[in-house]
Amino acid sequence: MSKRRLSERQIERIGAIQERRRQRLASRPEQVLTEITSDSEPAEGRVVVRHGANLAVEAHNEQIVHCLSRQNIGHAVCGDRVVWQRIADEQGVVTAILPRQSVLSRPDFNGYDKALAANLTQLVVLIAPEPEPSGYLVDQYLVAAERIGIEAIIVGNKMDLLHGTDRDAFAQRFAHYQAIGYCTFWVSLHEPATLAALTDGLAGETSVLVGQSGVGKSSLVKALLPDREIQIGRLSRATGLGRHTTSATTCYRLPGDGFLIDSPGVRSFRLGAIDREGLQQGFREFRPYLGKCRFADCQHAQEPDCAILQAVAEGLIAPERLANFQHLLSA
Repeated sequence: MSKRRLSERQIERIGAIQERRRQRLASRPEQVLTEITSDSEPAEGRVVVRHGANLAVEAHNEQIVHCLSRQNIGHAVCGDRVVWQRIADEQGVVTAILPRQSVLSRPDFNGYDKALAANLTQLVVLIAPEPEPSGYLVDQYLVAAERIGIEAIIVGNKMDLLHGTDRDAFAQRFAHYQAIGYCTFWVSLHEPATLAALTDGLAGETSVLVGQSGVGKSSLVKALLPDREIQIGRLSRATGLGRHTTSATTCYRLPGDGFLIDSPGVRSFRLGAIDREGLQQGFREFRPYLGKCRFADCQHAQEPDCAILQAVAEGLIAPERLANFQHLLSA
């Protein structure tokens, strides 16, 4: 019994130290930001946790450093490459955000873009037999990926809910995406072998999962990250964020040298304002026919000599993709 009580006291003491560290940083940020030591050299790192004013930066040696950010450099987000310097008490200060290769954002309440994650290379669009998947929503995600210049893959999760011909029919509903170059994966957490191909598809990439509620995102993240609890514990100990670590936007290391960004913000992600030209470019199979319509402002609805409508008639563009384009154009 005495050993158990001692263990609990140790845990409480460690938690108290971490909480004091977090409160000290939060209560006097300006003082902390001036405490850069004279022998502290600037270094590059990656933001792996963002929670309010708190950042966890992974250094080149994979050490995690709890940092604050200078106010005049903009808002760093998970995935950002940054310049940071060590200060007293084993903390750090982010002094610059390096140029982003890509950024996923969504409109805020005022209609301005709010960055969710940076330097992504891949958007993983998650669907499932239940709830009923929305091709309209899938196409919004794919347009978003095309706009920011990253690849997208489609993952059908919870496939164990279907059997035989029903399973084949479900996959066939989305065959037109594979036909235009989007990789698709059909997985079940109850069939571990189906996860192997997806794991390979995530290797070497920085990915983020998006999809409607109920498609099994959290369960899939846990399956893809067998050491997730270890990673969370490591981040929590380094930053002192404690339970907040699991609710913060977090960048996890994947097997195969990849990264997976898990962000609460993508749960309500939707495509923001976009003009006709930008929307057209977001439908990759439209591109060979753009500029070939009779009318320069063609809406690809009922106009004569429309190259897009002709491509649909010839089976080169899926009718449901054109219907979703029209829906988004009028939204």
